[in-house]
Amino acid sequence: MKSRKQVVILGGGFGGVYTAMNLRKSLRASDKLDIVLITRENYLVFQPLLPEVIAGSIDLIHCITPIRRLCPDIRLITREINQIDLKRRKITTVHGVRPQPLEIEFDYLVIALGRGHDFSSMPGLREHAFTFKNMADGLILRNHILHSLEEADIEMDPQLRRELLTFVVAGGGFSGVEVAAQIHDLFHNIRSNYPSLKDETVRVVLVHSGERILPELNDALGNYAGNILRRRGLRLLLNERVERAAVDSVYLQSGLRIPARTLVSTVPSTPNPLLNMLECEIENGRVATQATLAVKGAENVWALGDCALIRDEDGMVSPPTAQFAVRQARTVAANILLTHREKTGREHFSFSGLGKIGSLGRRSAVAEIFGLKISGIIAWFLWRTIYWAKMPGLDRKIRVGIDWALNMLLPGDTVQMKIADREKIAMEHFEAGQFVFRKGDLGDKMYVILDGEVEVIAGDGEQEKCLAVLGKDCHFGEMALWNGEPRMASVRTRTPVNLMTVSSQDFQLLLNHIPAVRDAFTAEMDRRQRENLLQNETSIPRGQ
Repeated sequence: MKSRKQVVILGGGFGGVYTAMNLRKSLRASDKLDIVLITRENYLVFQPLLPEVIAGSIDLIHCITPIRRLCPDIRLITREINQIDLKRRKITTVHGVRPQPLEIEFDYLVIALGRGHDFSSMPGLREHAFTFKNMADGLILRNHILHSLEEADIEMDPQLRRELLTFVVAGGGFSGVEVAAQIHDLFHNIRSNYPSLKDETVRVVLVHSGERILPELNDALGNYAGNILRRRGLRLLLNERVERAAVDSVYLQSGLRIPARTLVSTVPSTPNPLLNMLECEIENGRVATQATLAVKGAENVWALGDCALIRDEDGMVSPPTAQFAVRQARTVAANILLTHREKTGREHFSFSGLGKIGSLGRRSAVAEIFGLKISGIIAWFLWRTIYWAKMPGLDRKIRVGIDWALNMLLPGDTVQMKIADREKIAMEHFEAGQFVFRKGDLGDKMYVILDGEVEVIAGDGEQEKCLAVLGKDCHFGEMALWNGEPRMASVRTRTPVNLMTVSSQDFQLLLNHIPAVRDAFTAEMDRRQRENLLQNETSIPRGQ
């Protein structure tokens, strides 16, 4: 029996991080419990303040907090999750620097994966819509807006200029309203820096499927918010949905076409695809939980946050908001420790919410706190005060406070940070005797030899056997991508080698969308089979 047990937390949002924080605070030395947090990023995004990044009210990195600072004693793994095996009680992550999977065993598991975006049923959104959930989204969207203004400032075609200055936001909840308001504020804060745009009007269009925006609030506050935005010049299209998008247009279900070069989607997200591999009860795309937040149909597994379906005693489902996730994290942490310490009884989650509040930009907001309805500058002051107080980390509180103070005194910033993506088709160099990959590695890319030689090897040590020598213009590595299997042999350089690499994702795109490429590789695979080049699933003279 292991001397120490391990709790693994999946997800680095409010639910996952606050579960880790609560466990740390309550752990005793005698508990002998290790905490592992698996997340794609090493920071927690304070999402309520993320829209302020658009207008430059706060610096981008000031609305995020390093997880290692919040949870200094835990093991943090910043990788994407590939598999969740509840029976074997193991989590498998995708490869890192080395193309090999990492398996993490767990005794207790916390699922706080959040939700994703699925634009498969909406043509053009995958290619042209901006999402708004993390730091990268905020940076990309702000840079795109500034780029649109830069182009509009020098564009002579009035139609194209209109498209560049039109911004469509899909979703009239808190996120959509705040994003639309901040885009409008950004333009008005910096328009004096663009001489050709002084007489132009930015068009922010908010598309919402309901009869009024902010359905989370009562009718009076929702209508008040709508009237405020309309008076500022924002256009609200209610009882409408975005159906599809193109590079220069957004199409609505009613048939209306909006000429625009920017579409931001804040509509409700879709179930996390990782939940499909869970052998437990799933309801409406979310993990079904008991009152203790234990997952139905699984042992020592808990779920919380956006990915969990949590009902109170009246049958009401907990909304996917930070204030609920933070309190759910307390319950999960308490019940993990009760289970680990073999105590009787478990805590039940019960929370009805303290209120709801949202910013409308320009020192106005709407709020409903403890049943009290507030709007205008007082609500805006409460909005900033409440979220400033909830911001994790004293250093972040100080930085955000300074940002807000300077923003009231200094002009808006128009800096556009052009961060280029890494090349999809990359170049790699290896010296003689180095392994390009080894047998059993995950297939993450294919290779084309530009110059030099490599050898394909089966076995290792004294059992090593050279199957083939490949030279200039030969390709290898595509078999693992083609079959979706680990590497069946190793490849080692005989001389210094320069290689061109194509990622697995781009390889699949080539196969799926260019028939000539697909036919060529199909013929190559057939030729290898006919010539019996794959002996015992390891012989691969032309590549594997």
